Amino acid sequence: MSIEQKVAVFDTYVQQASKAIMHFDIVVPEGTNTSQVHEYGLDYLNNKGVEKSYFSTNCCNFCHIEHPTPEMLKAIGEKGYYIIEMEGCHT
Repeated sequence: MSIEQKVAVFDTYVQQASKAIMHFDIVVPEGTNTSQVHEYGLDYLNNKGVEKSYFSTNCCNFCHIEHPTPEMLKAIGEKGYYIIEMEGCHT
């Protein structure tokens, strides 16, 4: 993947058992199927220690297409996706 290629951004909200909301974007190569995006979301939540039962397909929606940053390209090359943490992700 190169900087000339584009990535798809999926806006994601997950309500945890504590009722706290996690808001993050899942960034993937353009054309990645939605089921794979959901798998990436589950992987991210697992790495954060969040119960995956709180993640559903309704939590994650396509938002827009953009050009990737070098940081995005690095993460996508290593694990297939990049996460932009916005709210409630550092607890």
